[in-house]
Parts: sequence; structure tokens; C-alpha cells
Amino acid sequence: MSFDPRQFLKTVTESPGIYQMHDADGNVLYVGKAKRLRARLSSYFRNTGLNAKTRALVNRIADVQVTVTRSETEALLLEQTLIKRQRPPYNILLRDDKSYPYIFASDRHPYPALEFRRVRHKRGDGRYFGPFTSSGAVRESLALMQKVFRIRNCEDTVFAHRSRPCLQYQIDRCTAPCVGYISQAAYRRDLEHAVMCMEGKSEEVTRRLYSDMEAASERLDFEQAAFLRDQVQQLRRLQSQQSVDTGGGDADVFALAERPGGLCVTVLVIRQGQVLGSRHHMPENGLDLSSEALLTSLVSQYYLGQDNEIPAEVLTSHALDDAELLQEALAENAGRRVRIAHQVRGHRAQWQELARTNADQHLASKLASRQQLSDRFEALGQTLSMAEPPHRLECFDISHSQGEATVASCVVFDQNGPIKSDYRRFNIEGVAAGDDYAAMRQALTRRYKRIQSGEVPRPDVLIVDGGKGQLNMAREVFEEQGVFDILLLGVAKGTSRKPGLETLFIDTVERSMTLEGASGALHLIQHIRDEAHRFAITGHRQRRDKARRSSTLQDIPGIGPRRRRELLRHFGGLQGIQSASKDDLARVPGINERLAAQIHQALHG
Repeated sequence: MSFDPRQFLKTVTESPGIYQMHDADGNVLYVGKAKRLRARLSSYFRNTGLNAKTRALVNRIADVQVTVTRSETEALLLEQTLIKRQRPPYNILLRDDKSYPYIFASDRHPYPALEFRRVRHKRGDGRYFGPFTSSGAVRESLALMQKVFRIRNCEDTVFAHRSRPCLQYQIDRCTAPCVGYISQAAYRRDLEHAVMCMEGKSEEVTRRLYSDMEAASERLDFEQAAFLRDQVQQLRRLQSQQSVDTGGGDADVFALAERPGGLCVTVLVIRQGQVLGSRHHMPENGLDLSSEALLTSLVSQYYLGQDNEIPAEVLTSHALDDAELLQEALAENAGRRVRIAHQVRGHRAQWQELARTNADQHLASKLASRQQLSDRFEALGQTLSMAEPPHRLECFDISHSQGEATVASCVVFDQNGPIKSDYRRFNIEGVAAGDDYAAMRQALTRRYKRIQSGEVPRPDVLIVDGGKGQLNMAREVFEEQGVFDILLLGVAKGTSRKPGLETLFIDTVERSMTLEGASGALHLIQHIRDEAHRFAITGHRQRRDKARRSSTLQDIPGIGPRRRRELLRHFGGLQGIQSASKDDLARVPGINERLAAQIHQALHG
């Protein structure tokens, strides 16, 4: 039974709420909110005034479900919850699954460390600084605080079990509070100075240190005065490298840039009047929304659909459609007043302009890169004599260390570049060590069984990093799986293994060619091959290191945590235990002759 909008609209209430549009298979196409549901839904089913994308959405509607709410604010919150959960294709989707990193200082430890944190807990056990826009910015800040103020960076468990200072103390990056080389009061003073610097008060810290330096000099404590002088100099260098503080306050600044072919929203993060960095988002505008409506949807989803910190101010490059409603919802979530503004002056206008500049530059860069990629796909299609350029490429590579922890990688590209969400790794089992052909067969078989069953999108071209042998192996897998519509491309390195001298085998080993070093098709092949190589090596190293980190002592019956700790302490590590004799093992407290023989047998077969 087809959907009858007229009959449906007769039954819809004028109350506030949300609506969900479904297709014939029951999939959610679009989620929206409305102050008056009937008026909003009626606008979708009028005869004129709809753009092409909205008409395409309406043509797919098989059912509309509405949920009445008590207020428009409640409708906004529910809308963002549903968008986050269901990811409808016609909604603006903010694809940002990375959490913002913070720096954390505990209030409960007598000698708190400055820690890297991904999640901001609300239980009030310490102070958080940030959010920072990249983990690199956090690590750089932590390294600086450690260098200038010698704040410890070890884990609490390591701190609790130290009996002598570590290397950080030896290189003058820590004051060794773990063994009592500094009092709690002195350490707290150093921590307070580090915190003040992260709050943008480095000038005040510099004045304090300068005063302490003069006092130390007057009491003839020249060693302490020299140390404080070095701290002052380091802070002065830091201040000269930082951008000018343009005013206090916490704010997120949203700027939208649009050009034919794409759009970009940049979020500039300001804390304590300092720019901590920016993030860029390039969503699809599925319904050709106006700049104001699009930015409204993104800002709503950024805070209400995700767990991002809500600052005191949200500044935008365009006026938001529902600024007052969104401001009320953010204030309700934050438990305090939140201001949304787009017409600002002074330093806020400077932040706004900086965000616009970043959005424009990032979009221009991405569009240029996208055009270059499109040209390379075009060149590859011509090189392979395809009727049209390929839309999806897959590339496989194998990585291992002398047969240990073999991993196969599969990376996927389309005309916008790498599709990292579609990347896959395969842990190879049951093949002879170093047998790359068997490893490739296993990975391709596992992958293309799923492709043939429709679980995974089909590529137009499969690239294997290798020469004739790997190509023939891929051809055998294709024949076994009944794959006849995917072009095969083998990439063999030249005799000198230098980039640009590769030989390409197209479908069969009899059809080969070499391309000029300036060829766009060759650059694309090299790009995806190198990405497959990187992804395989990373997976192999993770698997190998995980295997090597897991102590074989854990698998020996009768050897629990206490005996393992005694063995490791006695011999200094697993390597020392492996080289020990049965008599040496029996000398360890808690290890008798029977257990010593059992351990020796387990470690030496």
C-alpha cells in the first residue's frame, strides 16, 4: 500500500515533536524536529517550491512516524539523539568519532602527575585542561611542563613501587617525589606554576619566578637562583613563540565555507583566551540546505549528539536559524548560561575571522586534492582501457618478520581518497612461515567470499603488491569464488626496487606494461600500494609486539602473579629467566625443585 500524504497529514498534531521518514524497507531516511508538526510536514508534500534533492527524498517515503514532545527544546534533544543512533542518509552527519584529548591533574594524589586523558569524567577527582584539538598538542604541552617545572609523568602504580630515582630524575626532568627528594609543598608549588601556564597565566608565573630568583640570590643560594633563572628564560622563549593573547574567555568558533563541489565547517577551540587548535568537518549537504540551516544542524549535533564540552560562548560565521532554542538546550545540558552569537567585535571578531580563514584554506586544499585524485582515476581508467574510470580500488599486501605474526592488509580508495572505515586486516594462520603466496590466498579467499555474498561493496580493480606469482594466486582465488567482473592488477617492483620502475600486469602475466614516472595512473597505484604496505606493517608490528609482551610464564600451572613477580625481580626479566638453569630457578623464593623443573620444561620444551 503506497503512502498517502493527504490522509496522513489529517491525523498529525500541531504540537512540537520529531518525525522520522522511512523507505519501503523500513530504513530511516531523515529525522527532523518541528515546533508545529503538521505545518512542518505539510511543507514536504506541497506541489511546488521543493528542490531536486528534497523531491528525491519525498519520492522514497513509505511511512512517517512522529513523536510528540512537551517542548521544542525536548524535540531538539531527541532529534540529535536519534540522528546519532540511526545515522539517516539525508541528515547532515558530523562524522567525528574521535574524542578530544585533555590534560588531567589529580586532586587526590599527594604528588599528582599531569596525565593524558581521552575521556573527561564528571566525578570531580581532579582538574582537566583543554580540550585540545590533537594528541600531539597535548603531548607537546606535557613535555614542556615536564621540562620547565619537572612534573612527574609516570603512572601511579610505577610511582608507588619506586625505591630509587628513575632516568627522568637523572636528566633533570623530574624532582623524584617517588623517593621523597622534594617536599609536597614544593612539588605543589611547581604543579601550580604549570597549571597557571596552561591557563594562560605564564606572565604571572614568570614574575613569581623572577622574584624567587632575586630572593635566592640575596641569601647567596646561587645554585637555586641559577635554576630559577633558567626557568624564567624558558618561559620567556615560550611566550615569544606563542600568539598574542587576544582576551580571556572560553569559546568554540564555527565557520562555514562553501564552494562548488564541497563545503567545510571549521571549529576553532578557544580556552582561557588562547587558541588551542582547530578541527575541520566536510559533511554532505543532502537536502541543499541554506548555510544558516546547515550550520544550525552541525552545531546542534556537535554538542547534543556527541559528548563535546560546551563552552561559555559559541560563535558562528552565520546566524543560526534556531539560535534561541539551541542556546536554551545547550544551557540546559551544561547547567549554566551559554551564549550563541554571530555578530561580535574586538578579539571575538578576530577569532571569527581566523576560523573563516582556516575553513576557506582547508576547503580549497581538499578540493584541489580531490580534483587531482579524480584526474588520477581518469588516467588509470585510460591506462587499463576501461570504458569509464574506476570508482573503487582495493589493494592487498602481506607483512611478517621471518614468518612471524603474518598479517595481510586490504586498503580501499575511491575518487575522494582512502576510505579508512573500509580498511581490513587479516591475521594469517595455518600457512608455512614466509609463504607469502599462501598468505595472500587465505586473505583474498576470506575477503572475496564476503564480497560475493554481498556483505562488502565490490571494487572495480583489485591491486596486489607483487609480480606474476601473486597475480596468478589472485586469479586462482577469483576462479574459485566465481569472480569475473573485477579487473586484476599486479604491481612488480623493478630490479633496483626504485619507485617509477614498476611493471604492471593487467589481468594476466602475458599483458604487462611500464608507465612513465610522471604518469598520474602510476602515482595513484603507488599511493594505494604504499598505503597497503603501511597498514600491513602497522598491523604486523602490533600483533608481533602483543605476542612478545605476553609472558609465557602466565601459561605455566602453579605460577601465579606473586611467583611471576619474584621470578622477574630475581632475574631482571623474561630473558634472564629463559637462560637460567633448574638450580638457579629453585633458588628463587617460593619456587621449589618441582616448580623449577616445570618452569624450565615449559620454557625450553
